[in-house]
Amino acid sequence: MFWFVALALFVIAGFVALRPRPVLVDVAVATIRPMDVRVEEDGRTRIRERYVVSTPLTGRLLRVTFDVGDPVWADKTVLTRMEATDPSLLDPRAVAQAEARVRAAERKHEAAKSSLLSAESALNFAESEMGRVRQMLAKNAASQSEFAEKELEFRQRTEEVRVAGFSVDIAKYELELERAALLLTDPSQKKQSGGNGEMELMIKAPIDGRILRIYQESAAVVTAGSPLMDIGDPTDLEVVADVLSRDAVRVSAGDPVRLKHWGGEGPLNGRVRLVEPSGFTKLSALGVEEQRVNVIVDILDPPETRHQLGDGFRVDCEIVVWESDRVLQIPTSALFRVDGDWHVFTIEGSRAVRKRIEIGYNNGRTAQVVDGVDESSRVITHPSDSVEDGVAVTER
Repeated sequence: MFWFVALALFVIAGFVALRPRPVLVDVAVATIRPMDVRVEEDGRTRIRERYVVSTPLTGRLLRVTFDVGDPVWADKTVLTRMEATDPSLLDPRAVAQAEARVRAAERKHEAAKSSLLSAESALNFAESEMGRVRQMLAKNAASQSEFAEKELEFRQRTEEVRVAGFSVDIAKYELELERAALLLTDPSQKKQSGGNGEMELMIKAPIDGRILRIYQESAAVVTAGSPLMDIGDPTDLEVVADVLSRDAVRVSAGDPVRLKHWGGEGPLNGRVRLVEPSGFTKLSALGVEEQRVNVIVDILDPPETRHQLGDGFRVDCEIVVWESDRVLQIPTSALFRVDGDWHVFTIEGSRAVRKRIEIGYNNGRTAQVVDGVDESSRVITHPSDSVEDGVAVTER
C-alpha cells in the first residue's frame, strides 16, 4: 500500500511538472470613452500684417532715430526724412518714372477698394446664410454640422474683409507717398528745408504698430525701393506649422488647435484658418527630403493672456482632425496583422482566442473598434510569440 501511494504521488508530481504553464500576459479592456486624432508638428508665430517701409525715390536718407520695439502711429509718426539732392531726379526721365509710379499706385488703390467691396458683399451673404441656418437649426430643420460650416465660412469672409481693409489703407499710404515723391521731381514746386535749398520728403508710418526691424539706420544715399524698416502689430499673431503632405490632406479649415510649450502657463487655443494649396520640399533632421505644407492657425486667446509671445517664437501645435465623445477603443499595442487583416487576442475563460477585427481611426495610442470585439472585452497587449490561439494565459 505504501508503494502504491508513493507511485501515485510520483505520477501526479510528474504530470504537474510537465503540464504547460499558463503564459503571463498584459491585459487591457475595450472601453467606450472620448477619442480624438491629432496631427502634431512644430510651429512658429508670425505677425499677420507686416509692412516693409521703403524709399519712394533716390536721395539722401537722414539718420533714423527710432529703435526696434518703438511704437508708431499711422500718418502721425515721422519715421525718417529724405533729401532729394540727386540732380538726376530733375531730368525728364526721372519725372516720367515718378508719374508712372503715381499712376500705378492709383490703380493699386482702386483695385484694393474693389477687392474690399467684393469681400464685404461676400461677408454680408455669409452672414445672412449663417442666420438662415441658425433659424433652421432652432426648428430642427438643419444639422449642427451645416451650421458649423456656415459659421466657418462667415469667419473666413470676416478675415478677408479685414485683410482687404488693410490693403486699402496700405495702397492709400503708398499713393500719397508716391505723390509726395513726384512733387520733389518738379523744380517749380520744390520746398525749401531749413534755408539750404534742399528738397525734403517725410516718410510717415503706414500703420499702427511697432518697429520690428531696421535695415538702414545711418544717414546714407539710397536708391528708390530700398527697404528701411519693418512695422507690424506684435499682438496680432498667427501660427505657421509646416506638416507632412500626407497629414495636410486630413486637416481642414476650422479644425481646433492646441498650442503648447510656448513658454507661458497652460496651452493656447487656436483654429485652422487656411491649409495652403501648394507644398514645398524640406530636409528633415536625418537629411531626408520631405514634402510639407504650411497650415495657418489663428490664435483665439486674447493678447492679454499671451503678452510674452512675440514674432518668430516656437510653439508645439496639436491639430485635432477628428474627435468623438463615445468611441469603442482598444490600445494599438493589442493589434497585429495576419494576411493583411487586423487581429487581436481576447481572453475567454483562461485561454487566448484570436479574433479578426475592423478598426477605424487610429491616433497611435488607441484605435477605434468598428467590429470584432464588444465593450468590456479583455484583450492582450504586446502579445509575444508564446501567445497562440487556444493557449492558456494568466494576467501578469
